[in-house]
Amino acid sequence: MLNQFEDKMKKSLDALLGEFANIRAGRANPNILNKLNVEYYGVPTPLQQVGNVSVPEARTIVITPWETSLLKEIEKTILCSDLGLTPNNDGKSIILNFPELTEERRKELVKDIKKKGENAKVAMRNVRRDANDTMKKKNKDGEISEDELNNLEIDIQKLTDKYVADVDKAVESKTKEIMTV
Repeated sequence: MLNQFEDKMKKSLDALLGEFANIRAGRANPNILNKLNVEYYGVPTPLQQVGNVSVPEARTIVITPWETSLLKEIEKTILCSDLGLTPNNDGKSIILNFPELTEERRKELVKDIKKKGENAKVAMRNVRRDANDTMKKKNKDGEISEDELNNLEIDIQKLTDKYVADVDKAVESKTKEIMTV
């Protein structure tokens, strides 16, 4: 009965973890390119499907397209994105260098991480509210008893507490990663 609500909470946590994967911590992470699409024969195609993406060094990503004619298009896509990186084109591949994070930038990122974590917790509390409302309606309609309602509300709260704790762990972990790079 609670599966649908747990699924919604899990999706909120997964969305948060996906957002965290896109936050760069001064290290090169090819996941930041996941959202980028390149025009390939008139079709928007994920960047990873038009070339080889590698991380030869801790702060460098190299994109080697299957066709050199795509170099300009990849370069344009990266420049127009919100990554804040300047691509270097060497005629065969695109090189992305990640600058060392300043203390100020790290603090901004941590603030952003905490805000995203708080938004995920709000989403989970909304799911809890919806679940409780649904159970109260079932009780009112005579589908479940008062005791079942109380037990379900306790289970819903336990579920919420579990996922909120998971969000807190994820925020703490990402904060630690950003501050110790």
